[in-house]
Order: sequence, then C-alpha cells, then structure tokens
Amino acid sequence: MTAIFSCQTRISRYRNERAWRFEIAPIGRKPRKSWKMYTSHEDIGYDFEDDPKDKKTLKPHPNIDSGWAWMVVLSSFFVHILIMGSQMALGVLNVEWLEEFHQSRGLTAWVSSLSMGITLIVGPFIGLFINTCGCRRTAIIGGLVNSLGWVLSAYAANVHYLFITFGVTAGFGSGMAYLPAVVMVGRYFQKRRALAQGLSTTGTGFGTFLMTVLLKYLCAEYGWRNAMFIQGAVSLNLCVCGALMRPLSPGKDRNDAGGKDPQVVLAPSPGSKSSGPPGGAEEKGAGPGNEEQPVGDVPAQAGPERAERTQNLCALRVLKAASQLTVRVRRGFRDWYSGYFGTASLFTNRMFVAFIFWALFAYSSFVIPFIHLPEIVNLYNLSEQNDVFPLTSIIAIVHIFAKVILGIVADLPCISVWNVFLMANFTLVLSIFILPLMHTYAGLAVICALIGFSSGYFSLMPVVTEDLVGIEHLANAYGIIICANGISALLGPPFAGWIYDITEKYDFSFYICGLLYMVGILFLLIQPCIQMIEQSRKKYMDGAHV
Repeated sequence: MTAIFSCQTRISRYRNERAWRFEIAPIGRKPRKSWKMYTSHEDIGYDFEDDPKDKKTLKPHPNIDSGWAWMVVLSSFFVHILIMGSQMALGVLNVEWLEEFHQSRGLTAWVSSLSMGITLIVGPFIGLFINTCGCRRTAIIGGLVNSLGWVLSAYAANVHYLFITFGVTAGFGSGMAYLPAVVMVGRYFQKRRALAQGLSTTGTGFGTFLMTVLLKYLCAEYGWRNAMFIQGAVSLNLCVCGALMRPLSPGKDRNDAGGKDPQVVLAPSPGSKSSGPPGGAEEKGAGPGNEEQPVGDVPAQAGPERAERTQNLCALRVLKAASQLTVRVRRGFRDWYSGYFGTASLFTNRMFVAFIFWALFAYSSFVIPFIHLPEIVNLYNLSEQNDVFPLTSIIAIVHIFAKVILGIVADLPCISVWNVFLMANFTLVLSIFILPLMHTYAGLAVICALIGFSSGYFSLMPVVTEDLVGIEHLANAYGIIICANGISALLGPPFAGWIYDITEKYDFSFYICGLLYMVGILFLLIQPCIQMIEQSRKKYMDGAHV
C-alpha cells in the first residue's frame, strides 16, 4: 500500500543572527519546529523541540561542555605551545642574531618585540577573517603564513630583513591562529568556561620549556638558519590544530539549505537530436538541407554537446561559488564594522572600554620580569643560584598550575569570576611593588612564585570578556583586548629599559609599571563604584519617600 505524503515546506527566517525553521512533516506525523542560534555563521546548537506532551524543552548541543569540546581544548593547547611558547623562547635566537649581524641589542630585540606585539595587535583585523571565513579556515591559513615567515627568516641577510619576514609575516600568521583558538573554546563551553580556558592556556608554560629546549638543540646541532627552517616545518602543525576547530553544526548556505547544486536546464543547441518536439519526431522537407543524417554520426555529435554541457555546469558552479563568497565577505564585513563602528558598537559598552584601558597597562607588568630578571640577578650576584633553578622558570611553572586552579575556582557557583579576576590583579601589582625590595634569591623566588600564580588570571580574560559583551561579539571584543595587550607588550620592556638608562636602577622601572598597573585597575573599579553609588542613592530616595 503506497503511503501518500504531503509536500514538505521549509520557511526560513533570518533575523538578528537567529533562524527559525518551520517544517511540515508527512501526513500522520506531528510537525517539527526547531530554533537555532547562529554566531559568526557557525552554529551553536540549541534545539527547542515539541515533546509528546506538547511542551518545549531545551535540548543543548551534545558537544557543549563535553564530547568534541575537549578536542577543541586540546587543539587550543597545542596552538599556545606552538605560538606563545615559541615567542617566550625567542631569547635563544636573539643571542644567535646578535652574533650573526653584530647589531645593537636594542635594534635586535625589536625582532622579537615585533613578533610578539603583532601577534596580539592584529586581533581586531583577525575578527574580520573569523566573521567571514570562520575559525577553522582562519587558523589553517594562519598556520601556513606563520610557517612561511619562519622559513623565509632562515635566509635573512640582515636584521631589517627579519623585521619583515619574522616580525610581520610570522607575527601575523601567529595572530590568525591564536585568536580562533581562544574563541572556539569559548563557543564550546558554558558551565566550564574558565576551566577550559585555563587548561588550554597552560600550553604557554609547557611551550616555553619545550620550545626553549628544542631551539637550543637545533641551533647547536644545525645552526640558527636550519633551526628556523625546521621550526617552520613544526609550525605547520598549526594547520592540524585549525582542522580540529570543527563548528558545532556545519553551516550551510542560507539560500541553498540542501547544499546541492540546482538542476540546470540548458538551452537546446541548434541541430541537436534533443531539440525536437517531445515525441522525438522531426519535420522533414524535400530540400537538401533537411536530408536525414546517418545513424553513425550521432556519437560524433554527442561528444561536443556533452563537453559543452560540462563547461556550462563548471561555469555555473564557479559563478555560484563566487557569489556565495561575495555574500559571505560582505556579511562578515558588515558584522565586523557594526561591532566596532555601528550603532551596536562595542565601544558603547562603558565597562568594556574600561577593560580596554586596563589591558593597555596590564600585560607589560607580566612581560617585564621575564625580560629584566636575568640582569637583576647579575646585579645582585645571584647568578650561581639562578643557574641551578632560574627565577623565570619559577614564574612559568607556577603560572601553569595557577591557570588551572583559578579556572576551577572561578567556575564554582558561589564565586564570581569578576571577583577572582580582581583579586589576582591586586596580588600581581602588589608583587611587582615588592620585587625591587628583595635582594636574596629566596626572597626573589617567593615573589616570582606570587607573580606566576597571580598572572594566572590570563585564563579568565576570555571569560570576563564574554560576560561583558556576549558570545556573539567575543571574536571582535577579544581581538580588541589582545590588541591592547600587544601594544603594552611592545612598549613596556623598552620603556622599562629607558627608565633604567636614566636612573641606572631597575627599582624605578618596577615602581612606575606598578603605578601604571594600578591606574588600569582603577579603570575597572570606576563603573562598579558608580553603580553602587546610584543604588545607594536610589535606596535613600525610596526611604525618604516612605
């Protein structure tokens, strides 16, 4: 018995980055209504389905906080190893460049500073790539560009050549792979966001150890040029990490939900057998032009016609792909532009603007100890003890565990992420003020441990950013934050060196950076204080009316 089915109809409405799909099911079956939320054209799946009792229940995506989400964390972990770990280990190559090119320390140091700074500064522009191409494609392209920068740097003839190949090219590729790694973890996690970000960012600490050992070995065995060539090959693993950044629900073109090529009806070619009436009969005349062609000529005509159809289909597919790409680029640019300059601009969020000012002062306070601690150790004649266990290694080791611990604490229901974030900031600025007062290895080791633990708040930055602007604006917002961090990392160490050149002491460098850090923290406290004053005033007015 043949079942009769009604035609299935889908009505899609896209409004404010959300889509409702209404589907008319076969006869005898209840229609299914589903609601999906889209973010940056990569689905974050939440389905509201009708259960047997006609109640709408929230059905979370199976990969949220579980399943493939942990593969995304693993991917982000290796991205931090390959990018941030490599940049923290550039001191090994810096020594080789000084011996090779015989340039000043300040000029040579700009190669590493450019690479680290550009990785973060390009964040806002990488947000445009994410809105247009998605996180996966952006990370894969970034891996290729980063690898190209390492390989080209192996043929450097002078330091200025390294500015372009390593500082700009490799730095830009690092930024293209780094931001998607952070954004994808935020999209895959809700309940365990802080823990997931903490686990993924521990790759920076592990990478600092691994890449330092690797670069030292490669430079000793093969020379710095071959070492950079090999490191370029290692950086291709960023493409593998990018491939693991699978969207929650693979997006399809909105105008072609089925994802199939449309049926194309080609215009009949003159003289072809298929161009006649439906019955297949052709009118024949008595003239010589209407004589019947031999049967043997039919295969000879079918070949050119088939080739012409294939060419037409290929041309249509190319046009369709170009049209889809154009629409995607325009939509991505519109979202990117509106996020920065439109009516829904992120800069209309006063708390987010305060967060940007904090980021401008914060990152340098973490980078400066890594840059200047070795020289401080030499000034205090603590080189022998520092060679046994470097103070920078203490910061790195504690930093790894701090990210995980702070992530676990921040995920507790009774604790606010914002409070954990502020407490860690206060501890870090206090440690920076105390560090110049320590003149023994034990005292410096304790302060370095405090710096490493309190700086674990970096794993909470994506979580705090998401709480301020929402998941749909995370890519653009976090791009701005790491851009501010990049400016701080680019200018902070040279500023501290300039203060040392004037005063001939590193004490004032740490004091001034600590004061600037306090200014950044005050920006974070302005808005909450204003809200508390307004609430107190409102309560007072309500009490007065009573």
